[in-house]
Amino acid sequence: MLTVYLSGEIHTDWRDEIAAGAEGLDVEFTGPVTDHAASDDCGVSILGAEQDKFWHDHKGAKLNAIRTRHGIEMADVVVVRFGEKYRQWNAAFDAGYAAALGTPLIVVSMPDQQHALKEVHAAALAVCDSPAQVAQILRYVMTGKLPG
Repeated sequence: MLTVYLSGEIHTDWRDEIAAGAEGLDVEFTGPVTDHAASDDCGVSILGAEQDKFWHDHKGAKLNAIRTRHGIEMADVVVVRFGEKYRQWNAAFDAGYAAALGTPLIVVSMPDQQHALKEVHAAALAVCDSPAQVAQILRYVMTGKLPG
């Protein structure tokens, strides 16, 4: 089985697209909490309220970092998607963390992000512009078969 950590943009269904494209493969997909409110509020929900928004976010970021780091460390492959509308600085961290661990990294980004993400792209073993390409890469890695 291949464990694939899906990191990054949470505002579209790209994770579902990859899972559908990888149907029939022995793949386990993991990732961050994609419920934005739950992700933001996990720290104060578990550790107690904060008056200052900075400390509210700080608590949540640290709890999410435990989940994220564990997920990346357990993964055989990490896929990081950078969305069009939102800047995901946490996705850049995840990509760098995976690369530092030597975990194979696949990046999904728009062509117009090439310059902004050039260092992230340099660390990746593949740079895609669609979730379908990620699924095709996973199918090729696991079966040796080309698409179509």
